[in-house]
Amino acid sequence: MELGLVGLGKMGGNMRERIRRAGHTVIGYDRNPDLADVASLEELVGQLQGPRVVWVMVPAGAPTQSTIDELGALLSPGDVVVDGGNSRWTDDEKHAAELAEKGIGFVDCGVSGGVWGLENGYALMYGGAEDHVAKVQPIFDALKPAGEFGSVHAGKVGAGHFAKMVHNGIEYAMMQAFAEGWELLEAVDSVTDVREVFRSWQEGTVIRSWLLDLAVRALDDDEHLEKLRGFAQDSGEGRWTVEAAIDHAVPLPAITASLFARFSSRQDDSPSMKMIAALRNQFGGHAVTSSTDK
Repeated sequence: MELGLVGLGKMGGNMRERIRRAGHTVIGYDRNPDLADVASLEELVGQLQGPRVVWVMVPAGAPTQSTIDELGALLSPGDVVVDGGNSRWTDDEKHAAELAEKGIGFVDCGVSGGVWGLENGYALMYGGAEDHVAKVQPIFDALKPAGEFGSVHAGKVGAGHFAKMVHNGIEYAMMQAFAEGWELLEAVDSVTDVREVFRSWQEGTVIRSWLLDLAVRALDDDEHLEKLRGFAQDSGEGRWTVEAAIDHAVPLPAITASLFARFSSRQDDSPSMKMIAALRNQFGGHAVTSSTDK
């Protein structure tokens, strides 16, 4: 099938390549002309045959809103817009309602996989009406990992981004646990090879995981993480997860504590935050701060 893809950065560019490898046609637009296949959203829409599917991969908030507004003026009834960025689920409900007034469908899709998704596939959580999802299904099938799992129609509009938000909240807590364990191992004199302790956990333990594998990879690059400053940003989804927990009176002590730990990293050069920063860089290509930067 044909797909219009808006936003060809670290995620979007690799997604375009994976979809093309699956035999689909992708027409991509990006503000950077060196990355784009067309010069404008209008040209992108004009090159697609109806009913069109346009996937948006731009930053959440105002950039997503302005892109969807522009697409709403260019697309036709029966077309579908997919928001695959990290939008808040409440924004999805607004976008779906705005597009529905013009007869245009809307699907929200949480995407996980980072810089590894091109080869390994992307975990997908999507929300929307069955008929709208069906129009996008060949693209979901192309992007997902091989095998039975890795893709789910989570529910109605907003469900995909809500599920991805909770996924990221869990990710925060898991990363924090690995980081705190690493810091404690580094602090004692009796453990003389912390990196190899982490490596030994990759087989036969209940905590073996992709995050553990990435931690070992980071330690292979910089055994004591001395090149990193203990500073880690939060993407916003951890905050939204905690806010949703408050709204629904659901206790999230581990996730909440891991979010606050990131806040503390902005005050001190936290050793455990070096591991958080290293893990975020490993799986998502997120920027790190050098230990020489202030």
